Parts: sequence; structure tokens; C-alpha cells
Amino acid sequence: MTTAVLGAGISGLSAGYYLLRRFGKPLTIYEASPRVGGWIRTEGHKDRGFLFESGPRTIRPKGLAGANTLELVEELELPIHPIPSSHVAAKNRMLYAKGRVCMLPNSPTGLIRTVPPFTKPLYRALLHDLVTSSTLAKNEDESIYSFTERRFGKEIADYAISPMICGICAGDAKEISVRFLMETLFENEQKYGGVLKGALYARFKDKVDESQTGLFAKGEPKLFKRATKEKWAMYGVEDGLEQLPRAMRKYLGEHDVNVQLSSKCTNLTFSNDGARITLREAELPVRHVVSALPAHQLAPLVRTQHPSLAAQLLEIPYVDVVVVNIQYNSDLLKHNGFGLLVPPIEKLPILGVIFDSCCFNMAGNTILTVMMGGRWFDQRFGNQPSQKKLRDVAHQYVRQILQIKEEPGFSRVHMLHKCIPQYTVGHKRRVENIRKYIMDYKLPLSLCGAAYDGVGINDVILSARKQVEELPSPSGY
Repeated sequence: MTTAVLGAGISGLSAGYYLLRRFGKPLTIYEASPRVGGWIRTEGHKDRGFLFESGPRTIRPKGLAGANTLELVEELELPIHPIPSSHVAAKNRMLYAKGRVCMLPNSPTGLIRTVPPFTKPLYRALLHDLVTSSTLAKNEDESIYSFTERRFGKEIADYAISPMICGICAGDAKEISVRFLMETLFENEQKYGGVLKGALYARFKDKVDESQTGLFAKGEPKLFKRATKEKWAMYGVEDGLEQLPRAMRKYLGEHDVNVQLSSKCTNLTFSNDGARITLREAELPVRHVVSALPAHQLAPLVRTQHPSLAAQLLEIPYVDVVVVNIQYNSDLLKHNGFGLLVPPIEKLPILGVIFDSCCFNMAGNTILTVMMGGRWFDQRFGNQPSQKKLRDVAHQYVRQILQIKEEPGFSRVHMLHKCIPQYTVGHKRRVENIRKYIMDYKLPLSLCGAAYDGVGINDVILSARKQVEELPSPSGY
């Protein structure tokens, strides 16, 4: 019997890649839509020298997860565009707050000056952390906002952390779990009595060498070593990030992995000898299922046989995000950088703006990506807003914030329904309980993807790898 992967987004394709690499056994990936890549989508305009990204456009080469993705990129021989830490897009991050664009500090001197929108030097917030005792969190978790306010003060929570959470998961920092999204900071405080104290202590602890004990038994990937040496802050892929899932599909096809598009699974049942998936009203027996589907899509598939599991999956909420890509015919930006975020306390309908043409060469065009909605979608836009309304709002705030008076040459509106899971307080325990249920009932099912292990590209690729590596050895598989 074959192994089935549900979903051909980046996590599902990664699961296929690691299953092939580990087992080399029959394997099929089923994707409901007519394309691979999930939320990663590039719209090229090569004739005019620019492209639009409706999903992510860059990847960070940091840490174990970053090294793991670079190993994959290396294997696929994908041409990439590094962005070094000295690049303006790496150095300059901005907020729009209190009616102005504010450049965030990017050097130590920024900590000792008062930088708008803050009303006192940032070092004062660090001192606050050093002199504040730790508080044992109820139920071993709390919101990122509450944690930040306790450790660094309300102003940091409102104007630094809250907009950052908008940028990460389009969520409300007052609801998002610190233990899931910033576990190291949380554990440092709980264990050592403060974030900075814990960070200082960690510098003197023995570091684990992954090349000996973990993922890279053959040594760190060459591309990761290069990224470290050249101090990459992030990187993109030539001709857009969608080239990554396309290259993965090509690689899998060349190694006899079947990727079936427009193949929606409508039911999933389990037995002692495997699982049965329903496709186009036909049941197909499989040995094991790796689900890379969003939790809310997996829930109805297992509800009949495992209603409790379905209910737990549905406890993970998702939000809608609007992405508006805008092109102008010349270089119009007065501020250069990666982009800007808008703190929720400003109560504006946009989450932030990415300056794509600062990150990559766009042939003299100004290319912007406006993000809207998220946790506040219904509040800001109501039920089923028209594309014209969404486009008009994006154009209005680009004019107001960036003082661009010219009319766009071209723009595109994307309504991304239930695209980002929300890691609300208690999320880590929620995921542990879901995986414990699967283990207790000995279901031939593995879960990978953004709902369980983090929202970034590095996170979902590593999620797939770890789930595959937890499967029984080839003799028992």
C-alpha cells in the first residue's frame, strides 16, 4: 500500500520530499486545488520587470529551521537572491503611528535616545525587565501582550510587540500565546526571573551541535555556511517564491512521486491495517496518511469516526487576510526599508505595507504589498466586501501614509480566506493533546504544517521533516 499526503502546499510537498528521502516507497500527494504551493503565489510581469507576491516573498536563513530549508534549496539547485544584513531592506523597519512614519532603532545608539513613537528611551524598558520579578503564569501560558507589558511596559507592548504579531500571523497580541510563539523568552523568565537574565545565562550554556546529534549528520549545508559567512538577513528566489514549490513538484515527479491536483479528499477513516481516503466518491486504501491540511479542513474528514479529534482541531481559529499588490510606474518611495507595520492601537484598517521594490530589483517600478484584515477583518470590512472597496482602502492609506499622490499603474486584490492559524493562549497544550489523541488511538496519521508547528516557511518545512522522522523505521513501516 502507498502513503498518502493530503495537501500540496509547501508543508505537504516537504512531507513528500522527506518521505521519499527516508523510505523511497510508493507515495502520492493529493491536492484539492489545480496548483501546488498553497498560499505561496507569484504573479510575474516579466515584460515590465516586476512581480507580485500574494503570500511570503522572503525566507530567513537563521537557526536550525533556516539551515534545514537551505539544505532543501541546495538540493533543488534553486537560484536565490540573498539580502545581506547591511541591505536597507534588512536594516530599516518602520511603524506608522501617531500620524507619522517612524523608523525603528537599528543600532545600539537607538536604545539610548527617545525614538518616536516611544516617549522614553528603550533602555528603560530593558531596565524594567531586569528589576521586575517573574510571575508564575496561570496554566503555564499567557498572551504575548500581557507578558510584554509585565516585563517591558505597556508602550513596548502597544508599539513594538503588537504590530510585530500583526506581521507574523495577522493576530491580536492580547490573544496570542507567548509560550508557543516566543517560548524561549517565556521559559527564560519563568526559569531565571527575567528575559535578559535568561538570555545572558543562555550565552554561557553548552550549545548543542546539530551536525553531531541532529538533522545534519553529514555536516551543515554549504548554503547555510555561506549565509552565515556573508551575513544574510533573508533571501528570495529568482522569479518569485512560487518557484520553490514548483521546483519541489518537479523534483518529486522526477523521482516517481505522484502529485494529483484537483483531487479533494472528502472523508478519512482508520483501521488496524491502515487508512481509507475518499476521493471522487471512491475509497482508496493507504498505509499511512500525512495531513498537511489546515486544521479546519482536516476536522470534517475525521468527524464521523473521531468526533472528539475533529472538535479539538476546530479549536484552532483561523483569520482572513486581504493582500493588495500595487504597482507604480516610477520610484516614488520617500522611505526605504522592508516596509512598515501599523499598531492595532491606531485602529486603522491596514496591518502593514511591504516595500517589495526595496527588497528586490523591480526595474524602476515601485511595488508595494498592503496587508489588511486578519483578526480585525469583520470589524473593519464587514461581510463579503467588494474587491473595489478593498482596493480603494489600500490605495487611500498608501496615499495617506506614504504620501504617494500618483495613481497606480496596476493593482491586484487577493482575498485569502482562513489563511493563517491563530496561536491563541494554550495553543501548545492544544497541539500536544491532538497528537496525544492520535498516538493513544494508534491512528496511522501524522500532522504537519502551520496549525501545529509555526507559521513561517522554515517552520512548516521542518514540521514536515520531523513528522516523517518520527515514523517507524523502514522495517516496521
